[in-house]
Amino acid sequence: MDLRSSLAAQQYAATRPATAAKPAPGGQGDISKAAGEFAELLRAGEETAKATLTGGADPHALVQALAQTELAVETAVTVRNKVVEAYQEILRMPV
Repeated sequence: MDLRSSLAAQQYAATRPATAAKPAPGGQGDISKAAGEFAELLRAGEETAKATLTGGADPHALVQALAQTELAVETAVTVRNKVVEAYQEILRMPV
């Protein structure tokens, strides 16, 4: 009986590195990279809107920037909703 638990512990220790999280190259994960790109897209949209209001950009560029910003916000809201939904599902799991 003790031998089985010892073997199980050894096998667990051998497979544990395979399931460990691996850091992304450059120190940034996918989520933080996506958040940075999202913030950059919003900033670019704001800059285009300011340029259009001051006469430095054409209205077509403004419409295009607003469409890209709207799509990015909708995507972020959808991802957030999925994360909240998954969290609530985990909370409903019996222990």
